[in-house]
Amino acid sequence: MTKTILAFLQSLSVVSFSVFLLLPSIAAEIKTLTIMADSRPMILFEKFGFTHTGHVFVSVTGVSVASTLSSPDPSRLGFFLLSEESFLQLLLELQQNPSFCVLDSLYILSLFTFRDLSPPTHASFNHSYPVSSPNEYSLFFANCAPESQVTMNVRTEVYNIDNGKTKDFLSAGQTQLPTLYFLFSIAYFTFLGFWIHTCYRNKRSVHRIHMLMAVLLLMKALNLICAAEDKHYVKVTGTPHGWDVLFYIFQFIRVVLLFTVIVLVGTGWSFLKPFLQEKEKKVLMIVIPLQVLANVASIVIGETGPFIKDWMTWNKLFLLVDIICCCAIIFPIVWSIRSLRETSKTDGKAARNLAKLTLFRQFYIVVIGYLYFTRIVVFALRTIAAYRYQWVSDAAEEIASLAFYLVMFYMFRPAEKNEYFVLDEEEEEAAMAALRDEEFEL
Repeated sequence: MTKTILAFLQSLSVVSFSVFLLLPSIAAEIKTLTIMADSRPMILFEKFGFTHTGHVFVSVTGVSVASTLSSPDPSRLGFFLLSEESFLQLLLELQQNPSFCVLDSLYILSLFTFRDLSPPTHASFNHSYPVSSPNEYSLFFANCAPESQVTMNVRTEVYNIDNGKTKDFLSAGQTQLPTLYFLFSIAYFTFLGFWIHTCYRNKRSVHRIHMLMAVLLLMKALNLICAAEDKHYVKVTGTPHGWDVLFYIFQFIRVVLLFTVIVLVGTGWSFLKPFLQEKEKKVLMIVIPLQVLANVASIVIGETGPFIKDWMTWNKLFLLVDIICCCAIIFPIVWSIRSLRETSKTDGKAARNLAKLTLFRQFYIVVIGYLYFTRIVVFALRTIAAYRYQWVSDAAEEIASLAFYLVMFYMFRPAEKNEYFVLDEEEEEAAMAALRDEEFEL
């Protein structure tokens, strides 16, 4: 059991390290931002999958460059596009010659340099560029002027044109997301209806945890419908029209509820015992505040981008907190299994305890499988999938989540004759033998 947890932690650590080496996809929408006294040699603004009708619009105003040396050469500062295939070639050039300026590379698609700006009194420039070669490109700003700091206001628009006239502000691999999220929201609303019906038919067996599970389903459905609307408005207009706020609110409630429900179910709260032990309360006191912190990091990551200096720090924080929470929610299940094993030796209810042990062992495996898939397999899919099929990883994550919800809710459904809690005297002797068997472990 301990080896399984350690292996899971090690796998998550590999993913957390790998994600720093890969540039994550960024929500493509109309963005207006301010760069203040920034000396970074390269700043990533957008990462977008273009079709053959792609366009990128860049507008800069209020540009000023401060340098401790002589006046910097304006041709040494500018914007460019870089494809995924050319990224490694550019890295190789920089390794071979550390003083090499990326604006001189043959592997970039140069847009403009500060030499193209209007007179210094205005220091502005705007232009739209067609992208005729379909690919996933990153929009960068490069500063090759030594010891210089740049201040400017930047507005970016990246989009593809559908049917010759309609702008699509979602990347080529994400344009299916509004429909995907809407379909899954319908699935969860239907699921919620069945769950309410099941609880109504088994009123005498309904516990507080079942009501909390119903709220979790509602929050998941609302989270998905808001995600669908958010992506739809970004796709059509380039801005979320406030749906991103609702999305983050329901995401926060849903994630906190999910981890809370897993912890409470893992402890057997309300249907096996009416209270939590002190160590179980401590797990909740750790997980809930950490999930609040993780959601704050998620909002910063989603609503800003790598153009802010601390963006990678927020990414690291989110991954670290997620790893801690994933490991923390496993321990209550392990404690319940050990407690049931100890209890079975003294209370004389072998069949009942064997059924409970089987249930919690299965739940442990389900939780581990869910965490592995959504944190590791989904990450692998996002890494290896072609940019046009980035939606596949989102679909895989939602399918895995729905499967996890279905299994968990079925295992702990309210039922007056739940098979896990029925005493069968004929099986008592066999159950006692199974419980005495030291191999009944995870």
